[in-house]
Amino acid sequence: MKVDIQGESFAGASGLSGQRPPLQAMLEARSVAIVGASARPDSFGSRMLAEVGRSPARPSIFPVNPRYSEIDGLSCYPSLADLPGPVDLVLFGVPDTALEQQLVLAAEMQCRSGLIFGNAHEESAPGPLTLRQRLAAIARNAGMELCGAGCMGFANVTYGLRAMGYVEPDPLPAGSIALVTHSGSVFSALLRTRRAFGFTLAVSSGQELVTAAPSYLEYALAQPETKVLALVLEAMREPDKLRSVLDAAAERDLPVILLTAGQTEAGRAMVAAHSGALAGSGAGWEALVRHYGIHRVSDLAELADTAELFSLLTKSGRLVKTAPAAGRGSAGPGGRPPVTPRGIATVHDSGLERAHTADVAEELGVPFAAISVSTKSKLTELLDPGLLPTNPLDVWGTGASTRELFGSCLQVLAQDDSTDVVALAVDLVTELDGDDSYQQAVLDVTRRTGKPLAVIANLPSAIDADAAALLRQRDVPVLEGLRTGLLALGHLLAHGASQKPAPVPAPDPTRQARARQARARQLLGSISESGQTQLQLLAEYGLQTPATERVTSVAAALAAAGRIGYPVVLKTDEPSIAHKTDAGGVLLGIADEAGLKAAYADLATRLGPAALICQTIPPGVELALGVVRDPDLGPLVVVGAGGVLVELIADRVVALPPVSKPEAERLLANLKVTKLLAGHRGAAATDLDAITTAIVAVAELASELGDDLAALDVNPLICGPQGAIAVDALILRR
Repeated sequence: MKVDIQGESFAGASGLSGQRPPLQAMLEARSVAIVGASARPDSFGSRMLAEVGRSPARPSIFPVNPRYSEIDGLSCYPSLADLPGPVDLVLFGVPDTALEQQLVLAAEMQCRSGLIFGNAHEESAPGPLTLRQRLAAIARNAGMELCGAGCMGFANVTYGLRAMGYVEPDPLPAGSIALVTHSGSVFSALLRTRRAFGFTLAVSSGQELVTAAPSYLEYALAQPETKVLALVLEAMREPDKLRSVLDAAAERDLPVILLTAGQTEAGRAMVAAHSGALAGSGAGWEALVRHYGIHRVSDLAELADTAELFSLLTKSGRLVKTAPAAGRGSAGPGGRPPVTPRGIATVHDSGLERAHTADVAEELGVPFAAISVSTKSKLTELLDPGLLPTNPLDVWGTGASTRELFGSCLQVLAQDDSTDVVALAVDLVTELDGDDSYQQAVLDVTRRTGKPLAVIANLPSAIDADAAALLRQRDVPVLEGLRTGLLALGHLLAHGASQKPAPVPAPDPTRQARARQARARQLLGSISESGQTQLQLLAEYGLQTPATERVTSVAAALAAAGRIGYPVVLKTDEPSIAHKTDAGGVLLGIADEAGLKAAYADLATRLGPAALICQTIPPGVELALGVVRDPDLGPLVVVGAGGVLVELIADRVVALPPVSKPEAERLLANLKVTKLLAGHRGAAATDLDAITTAIVAVAELASELGDDLAALDVNPLICGPQGAIAVDALILRR
């Protein structure tokens, strides 16, 4: 049934509207009801009506307010129940106390979706559920999508729908970025920025009572105009769907920019395992960033520079992949994914600013390209006497022929094979004599090179707005700050060298069944009855372990030591003792029977008769391997400094399983303690292949048994020329 209302065609529940998924009906709404619409100027109800009315898609609009019969020429309905049929989207601009009643009416009317601006707060709940929980249940039971609560709304720029209650630019900035933010302030700020980027979809998703960020991103990825994803999140909701979206983005090689806030401690339940403490806060986000090559930014300024860089380079076709060198292990800025083995080149008009740039870039881990002898020779011919042909490059001499000089130097650097991106790093101030040489030099080079080209302005407050606008109109990014600009270039390099996530290998069903049977037989409470069983589980997955026997008497201890061979290690194996060393339960270097008798008597008296007799492993670099369970993502692999260093230094990396051998190498390369693995002060180099094999093995264990494990702790993993040997383990079950 279709009824002509307000001069538009209204699609009822049995019409075209009902054939679309609820999310599409919300984001591409053809009919919008505005509960709380108002004729009072500058009121929230008036702004809702005005913003929807500015929608280029021209949806049918149905004001709802019993105080009016008409608003701005539109018939106004006393209640949602008085509408002639369901609508695609209902905007709820009413007090929190009226939300539940109005959402029930929308559900009864079979409306497809809703948007709650208010915070949905109540002082005390009348029953076991809070107002937010009740609202979510109402919407879910009715099959409705729900944006908010506590949000600013959304703008589907590509489709032409403005579902907002606050005045935003008209027209909205159109572009290639899909933005989802939990913050309404960030939503509004990014819509109003003067930067050279725009949006396909921008959503202030708020509390996400029903519809969460992954759903909006899934919709945006289906739009061919979307080339960049930007996320500003406080919490990770619908993690499985989020991973699916990130997989799709990685498959299309779309940059994903992420800013997080309000992180909580991951793995609190695993405090009995060193790996839980070692993982620390934000481990889930870190693992997600590493796995999918996400560009994690630390603030909004870095987000804006990175978004402009990716947006304009995508638009101009200069966002290209580069091949990383084999075995390259260094990380991008802030521990981001591995970067290209080449780097950036910058041109300056100040020797001090050039040196400062080099200092900041080294601090951030953004590499400069090692330019060739040929490139240096060409630069020498261009430069005034006394200026050195280096990268970064100071060009300023006499100041003559600025446009030609700077343009030629930028061009020569762009032609060098080791250079992946070139930037003019100047203050870009307003030139009081009207000189526009800098921007013209850059534009000259953009016409002659296909490589990424940008301008880094050192001082945001001094930027000439007209000069920046001219460059941006020609698709040249203007990065507003040295630090954030270099970080953005680091993200560009990292994106160029990023690899698609490793495929999840099929589990070994036989090994998985044996491991689970062993756990079912031997795990009591939350800690394994026997450390020997724990080591056997590790060996099942291919880790090297020392020869070990469990004993409960001195006679059994002497017999086991005779089979293993002196010197031996004696460890307590009492199930109530999680950390043997802390309890004084590890005795090393027992050389003979007499020593073992005395050591066992002492251990049995203090801690109990259950003990392990273990093969002595030569000393080496100690690492820690572990598995912790993130509340959102499930099992995470943790690699870090082992032994007593676990508590002394925060040196660790986290990853989502599975982990490939190349990824294991990159994980190691991000540890400070890795410098010891190559041999330090005459020490023999460790077997790196054995270490990466152990990391891959723990990741396989995490993939196959992750649902059964709360935590796994291998500490220490003794690494040396003889391999990587797990000498102790702790397993906590869920």
